[in-house]
Amino acid sequence: MSTFITPLSTVHPDDAVTELVGDSVVVSEYEDSHAEYSSLRDRAGLVDLGGAALILVAGRDAPGFLQDVLARDVEFLTPERTLTSLVLDDDGHIVDVVVVWGHDDGAIVESSVGGGTRLLDHLRARATGEVEITDLRGERTVIAIEGPYSWGVIGRLIDNELAALPLDSVVEAIWSDVDVLFARSGFTGEYGYKMIVPVDRAAELWALAAAEATPVGNDAYELAMLEVRQPVARHETGGGVGVIESGTSWLVDITKESFVGRGAVDAEFGAQGGRRTVGFITDGDVPAAGTPVTAGTETVGEVVHAVESYGTGRVLGLARLDRDLAAAGLVLDVADAPAETVTSPYVTPKSWSIPIV
Repeated sequence: MSTFITPLSTVHPDDAVTELVGDSVVVSEYEDSHAEYSSLRDRAGLVDLGGAALILVAGRDAPGFLQDVLARDVEFLTPERTLTSLVLDDDGHIVDVVVVWGHDDGAIVESSVGGGTRLLDHLRARATGEVEITDLRGERTVIAIEGPYSWGVIGRLIDNELAALPLDSVVEAIWSDVDVLFARSGFTGEYGYKMIVPVDRAAELWALAAAEATPVGNDAYELAMLEVRQPVARHETGGGVGVIESGTSWLVDITKESFVGRGAVDAEFGAQGGRRTVGFITDGDVPAAGTPVTAGTETVGEVVHAVESYGTGRVLGLARLDRDLAAAGLVLDVADAPAETVTSPYVTPKSWSIPIV
């Protein structure tokens, strides 16, 4: 599998900490994850999403193809809207969590960070008829700005009116004489905006944004997503997990007549057993993925993902538990330390109480 490097790698500091996420090398930390997290939660954070692939799906048969491969209903998706959806395989297992940008010729499908190659292979394998699938990496990249005062940054950089767009709205905009595709589309519970920009102008635009907002690495960004139970695809969707088990049924339109994996999803909905994904907090060490969760001497599940949460001041994680234990307020054991199951969101974003002015 080819490895992709964000187009903005040339402008990131030489001492920034990087990591391989799926097929992409991304910045996990610029200087200090805690400070970067605080910027995102208290002011405005700037995020390089160059590790996400942008895939143009076009052609006469593109609308029907997209309706088939996406678990959400996109029949009436217009170029002025985005939506977030699961992409499933025939067995109902999650291929990726994607953002779909409406487009005159079909749609631009934005993969999760590091998920581009897998998604592209899946789409190409299923394409029939007049469907054109184009990998836009090398031409376009994504820059995001999120935080309770990110609307002010957007007003200073681009246009005040864009800051108050309805959630999931898309417009064509001009940023410093550059044509960009602009969306109000946040994933941390804070006000959020995304810009699809030309690769050859990305460094210039990043520098302008970095004068107004603090660059935030992938570690802090993923933590902020976890704290509001936004799926972090690389941690939560592997291993053949299904929709119900992963807790991502809100990214499926179950009333939709058909889509890839629909039969398996129906079967999972109808099953009485299985596991469910639940949040937990603990004062113990950060447990590794796969660490058993026990109730007394009985193993009742395992850890999916856990990190130190600056927002809660404790270790925050997700566990897959037997269905009858998938509830808040239970005290279980994780790595010999008590862990309490909790409901999301695990923090209250400041944007929920700060108006856009």
